[in-house]
Amino acid sequence: MNRFSRRNLLAVFAASAATVPLSGFAGSPAQAAAAVPVPVEPFAGPGGLASARSSVTLPPLNAAYFAPVTLASPLTATVLSGSPARTEVTSGGARVALLTHGARTVVLPGPTRTFAENKKPFVDDFQRTLPDVSLPVADRAYWGTSPGGGSWSTLGPADTDYSVVPGAGVIALTTDFASRHATLRDDEITDVDVRSVARLDKVPTGQACSYALSFGYQDTHNNYRARLSFLTSGAVELRVEKEVADTVTQLATALTLATGVPAGTDWTIRVRREGARIQAKAWRSATTEPAAWAVDVTDSAFGKGRVGLRALANDGCTNLPVKLHVSRFEVDAANWATPPTVTHGDWVRVLPEPFDGTWTPQLEQIIRGWAGSTAPDVLAYAAMFLVGAPAVTSGAGPAKDRQVLGESGYGYLDPQGYRYEGADFHEYMNLGWTFPDGASTGPSSKQVGNLDCSGYTRMVYGYHMGVPMAAGADTSGTRIPRASRHMVDHAPGVRVDRTVDGTTPPAAALLQPGDLVFFNADSGDDNPTATIDHVGVYLGADAAGRRRFLSSRKTVNGPTMSDLGGASLLDGTGTYAKKLHTVHRI
Repeated sequence: MNRFSRRNLLAVFAASAATVPLSGFAGSPAQAAAAVPVPVEPFAGPGGLASARSSVTLPPLNAAYFAPVTLASPLTATVLSGSPARTEVTSGGARVALLTHGARTVVLPGPTRTFAENKKPFVDDFQRTLPDVSLPVADRAYWGTSPGGGSWSTLGPADTDYSVVPGAGVIALTTDFASRHATLRDDEITDVDVRSVARLDKVPTGQACSYALSFGYQDTHNNYRARLSFLTSGAVELRVEKEVADTVTQLATALTLATGVPAGTDWTIRVRREGARIQAKAWRSATTEPAAWAVDVTDSAFGKGRVGLRALANDGCTNLPVKLHVSRFEVDAANWATPPTVTHGDWVRVLPEPFDGTWTPQLEQIIRGWAGSTAPDVLAYAAMFLVGAPAVTSGAGPAKDRQVLGESGYGYLDPQGYRYEGADFHEYMNLGWTFPDGASTGPSSKQVGNLDCSGYTRMVYGYHMGVPMAAGADTSGTRIPRASRHMVDHAPGVRVDRTVDGTTPPAAALLQPGDLVFFNADSGDDNPTATIDHVGVYLGADAAGRRRFLSSRKTVNGPTMSDLGGASLLDGTGTYAKKLHTVHRI
């Protein structure tokens, strides 16, 4: 039986990407209560463009760290009204813990933490085939989804000018003087270090053709771009421009980078934008990147916007069609204008057994031990799979020498570039696993480092917090099933709220951090009572007061609390807000 939990997981998580061994395994989650209450910073916060990453931060010194000193004796336990039944534990009139009858999770006040997520670096090398001609024309994606960067939007003049073959995104210049734009649907990027590699299949005749790296993109009429012009002579020129309401302004003098360049030569454009400063360079991809920036200017017309590509055949180009083959699009670092943040002092712990409603001296000792502790809790573990989280390797137990924490993906790609589901907790660790009922599941070498939505939930609550898991479907109510559609009715714990009619999301008035949130989120499913297809962990209210959750998602390629490819919110008009189905407390 591979069920265990840890006593002292880490006193402090590494602030760098170095691997840190776990200190040991033993006993039950309750034994983590004795951990020394020291500040925990699972990974470093955003520190500028070069280190854009997610973070969990605590104040360096806080009276809440010393909660055990202020607790009266004995503690007072009071059953609250409402369903599910809850018991509030207080000391001197102040809440010390909130327990739910039939559940193992306990919410305790503690030092205030801020959870934040920033833009995830990614590379799109176009290893897919699109459009998928087996689909109806209206459903065809022409460049599809980048691996973690968001979905591509392609505009003008015809959908058929865009396609992907393995190794290249293709833009066909079939008519002159008509720009083609391919941008990623992420409008919140401010500072960015981005590059692209592309080539034209012909040297143009009559007039030039060009390809550009777009940034600060608002729409086709308003954007920045670093543009390479491929002249009929074979010369290549670099221009940095801004377009405002269709009026183009040169931000620097055009630079001739090479002459006599043959067709099929790959060129790299790189742009680094920090605040109002814009730096750009371009070079033949087969040569060494120049050390110096070719252009270094200042402009503040567009503070945030998309990144992407533009291609154009000048009026008078006579050897059309000319095709642009983009073999790589890479964001090395980026910041969102307002990264999503959640700040509160709620800590979520897990009891060794469900609370039966009886307040005992043994329970009081557990709660006293947890008071003020900054030993990692459910939310800290959940955050340790966000972008930038450092790898942590197990030092003992069945996962010895395997990575058990650290930035996670979602799954590997199918031929059209969409991510396969199926990455469970043990596959992240590249381990086979034997479950309490004796069933065994082997590892998948293709899913190492990945977690799908239910695998992510099982990694946090099952592997790290010690709640028993099942190999597949399980109706006992004592083990976490493999899939979200089975978890929704059979996960251990109690139901907090559920939609009544299958279409109206529940109010979830008693929602608390750590709760599982289930969705019927398949936009192609027109049956409002159809099976659940997504699960996440509720994190708390964000800086705008909106209820935000963590889940592992395909478009983002892994665990996220952000709004890329759909807002991770239970409020508003987004898919997840409208499709919330059930709230469950482990």
